[in-house]
Amino acid sequence: MTQDFQKFWLKITALVIGGFAPVMLLGTMTATSAPLQFTMDVLGMPLDGLPLYGDDASRFLAAIMGGLMLGWGATIWCLQAWVYDAAPEGVRRTVVTGLCLWFVLDGIGSVLAGQASNVLFNLLILVSAIGPLWRPARATVLS
Repeated sequence: MTQDFQKFWLKITALVIGGFAPVMLLGTMTATSAPLQFTMDVLGMPLDGLPLYGDDASRFLAAIMGGLMLGWGATIWCLQAWVYDAAPEGVRRTVVTGLCLWFVLDGIGSVLAGQASNVLFNLLILVSAIGPLWRPARATVLS
């Protein structure tokens, strides 16, 4: 795989991560929290309406998480746009390290919170976000 393809994949990674931000933003208001409630239900299998979502602390946490997800996605987008050409391996390793650390800590927290099924969903997100970034790329050859 080429560096051009990895640079393209970094855009996918940014969108995967940043894509959670609008759902979190909607979850900050009771009237628009249904998408986040559904997401929480799916991640906390089985589909039974649990865990319940909507108290003040949950909405506040959704605001914080939405900002973090948007910021993390934007950071990855900017790394591919402004830094990747100068340091492709450094950008790749930085993004893969961040995703792996997120996966481990989120997984531990999910299990401790009684939501072990979230680990499986996180694994799908991890694999889709890392994709071909798992391995170093060949330098793109200019013709």
